[in-house]
Amino acid sequence: MSEDRTGQPKGWLGKLTQAFSDEPRSREDLLTDLRQATDDNLLDNEALTIMEGAMQVSDMQVRDVMIPRSQMVVVEADQTPREFLPVIISSAHSRFPVIGESPDEILGVLLAKDLLPLILEEGLESFDLKSKLRSATVIPESKRLNVLLKEFRVNRNHMAIVMDEYGGVSGLITIEDVLEQIVGEIEDEHDPEDDEGNIKPFDDNTFIVKALTPIEDFNEFFSVGFPDEEFDTIGGIVTQSFGHLPKKDETVDIDGFQFKILSADTRRIRLLQVVRHT
Repeated sequence: MSEDRTGQPKGWLGKLTQAFSDEPRSREDLLTDLRQATDDNLLDNEALTIMEGAMQVSDMQVRDVMIPRSQMVVVEADQTPREFLPVIISSAHSRFPVIGESPDEILGVLLAKDLLPLILEEGLESFDLKSKLRSATVIPESKRLNVLLKEFRVNRNHMAIVMDEYGGVSGLITIEDVLEQIVGEIEDEHDPEDDEGNIKPFDDNTFIVKALTPIEDFNEFFSVGFPDEEFDTIGGIVTQSFGHLPKKDETVDIDGFQFKILSADTRRIRLLQVVRHT
């Protein structure tokens, strides 16, 4: 590594090495050093976020980020293609658990790409669903995310079925769910676009609101006057009112509105249910 005239290493790597000249004694010390390095412009915010996410994953379990059983999109083994294709098309997922007589009976996983024979070779009536199933990977709720990510990579799996301590299905998790804890939300062409609207009425007094909705837009929609000097989004105001990063289903009342957390991860809230008190 080249040095300057003072004998100190040059470049960002050298500066980062100097920043860590006093070896961190704990994870908290390391995070403090990384944040200081970001303040000193040795790291950018995105790099810091990824590092923090990678460290956090080792402390998280599958139950913290899995898709709960009630939200799973499944195919029933006795369904015909005419019955399950609309579900597959509307969800736009690539993998689907196939269940037997009950949701706890997982027969395998159906890949959307394995349905191509419906178009290329076989007719709807002759399609044999069970012959297309892939083996399902089953894991406990307590498995740590860093261990699961390694298993996904080694075994080239992208989805696992999560079982509770009694042997019942409690949900599922994908490799994308794990990666999002490190790099943030991963959106694809099938995710809802922002221009579809940040505020959607559910009934007369209940609305589904994205946490990233600008306060100005929220005020205009509801004819209110939430301040926007300190925060840009309604999610910022809600988080401040909680006094901590809230979890799913937590609620708080603010100036005539009840805000319920519908979706959140370990870094931010994403979706809110807003009830306007009458």
